[in-house]
Amino acid sequence: MKKRAVAYISTLIVFVAIDFVWLSTMADVLYKPVLGNMLATEFRPVPAVLFYLIYAAGLTFFAVRPGLVTAKYGTSLLYGGFFGFTAYATYDLTNQATLANWSTTLTIADLIWGSTLSAVSACAGHWVTEKLNGRIAR
Repeated sequence: MKKRAVAYISTLIVFVAIDFVWLSTMADVLYKPVLGNMLATEFRPVPAVLFYLIYAAGLTFFAVRPGLVTAKYGTSLLYGGFFGFTAYATYDLTNQATLANWSTTLTIADLIWGSTLSAVSACAGHWVTEKLNGRIAR
């Protein structure tokens, strides 16, 4: 149970920290020009917190844990990247299909970002878990 908690919390912290930097620097450059007045005027913390908690749980289950079980960082990296690509594709392609202002450029940038962020976060969560708790026995 301790290893799972460490894996989850470390993955969550890395994901949120890196995503915060991305959103802080790219919101005005990438999202605001495309989405304009569709963006909320005030930050809504409850949905944001729920997203991060749920997403980190999925990332931990589908990417970090398999990497720990195989004792291969590459597994966490690959599975994390694929998990991120799939999740972000669901969001971005649905938006592109249904929202008039959503652009292909935004979809591509977000897919690359979600895949990279998820891969790095899963690998970092794997690394921290092994450093603090050792490898999970097969």
